[in-house]
Amino acid sequence: MTAPAAFSASSFPYPRYALRAVSLLAALGIWQLLTSQHVNLWLRFAQFPTATQVAREFGHRLGTGVYWQDLTDSLTRILTGFALAAVAGIAVGTAIARSRIAADLLGPLLEVLRPIPAIALVPVAILLFPTNEQGIVFITFTAAFFPVLVSTRHAVRALTPVWEEAVLTMGGGRLRVLASVVLPGALPGILGGLSVGIGVSWICVISAEMISGQYGVGYRTWQDYTIVNYPGVLVGMATIGLLGWLTSTAVEVAGRRVTRWLPRPAAERAVPLRVRRPAAPVHTSGRAAS
Repeated sequence: MTAPAAFSASSFPYPRYALRAVSLLAALGIWQLLTSQHVNLWLRFAQFPTATQVAREFGHRLGTGVYWQDLTDSLTRILTGFALAAVAGIAVGTAIARSRIAADLLGPLLEVLRPIPAIALVPVAILLFPTNEQGIVFITFTAAFFPVLVSTRHAVRALTPVWEEAVLTMGGGRLRVLASVVLPGALPGILGGLSVGIGVSWICVISAEMISGQYGVGYRTWQDYTIVNYPGVLVGMATIGLLGWLTSTAVEVAGRRVTRWLPRPAAERAVPLRVRRPAAPVHTSGRAAS
């Protein structure tokens, strides 16, 4: 008898990307059906733009320079604020987790500021910074800083002390411990905070652009709403979703590349398992080998 084939992620009869495409197309089809038929049950779709209207508006804006300028401005703001937040969050989180003095000096202040929504700091940014551009980058930085800080702090504190003691025993100093034990060991937790931080940053940068921006996807979406251009509003929302998905995917892909040494689940590796067939029985004579 042969052993039953082991279950693996590659045993599904359909490609994963095809299934994802089907789910998106199904959502678009339901949207088109509800809006074209002016369905009004509990939700009112009569005045909601159809998927085809939004697609036409999207295609029109792709050919304009204003759309690409808005997209470039939003990406510049989000990447600048997120990069600063990543560096500062990892540094401060590591310092708080490793130093009692840093925890006593910075911990109380950061814990008081952390519950404040980043979008609530828009008036503060307007008062502090000379330009709206710097204020929006500050809002983006604040939104991403605290998720990275908290995840780094917890990841560093969760490290087992045996690794550090091993490096110290072999003559390594604090910098060696930091570079060889602390940061590599805390890297999976840090990457989780970065993934959360990039998503929160998009929420806050779009809101800041709506309030005090002059260019950007959020500013253009709000302008479309004020002139009752609902297809334009949906184009802005779709653009925000695509940009957020692309940046989050980039963070996750970069994280997988820098943590190749970590063991991966079988479903993530998606490597088919081979089943060994049992060897054929060997027939021997009744005589014992001499």
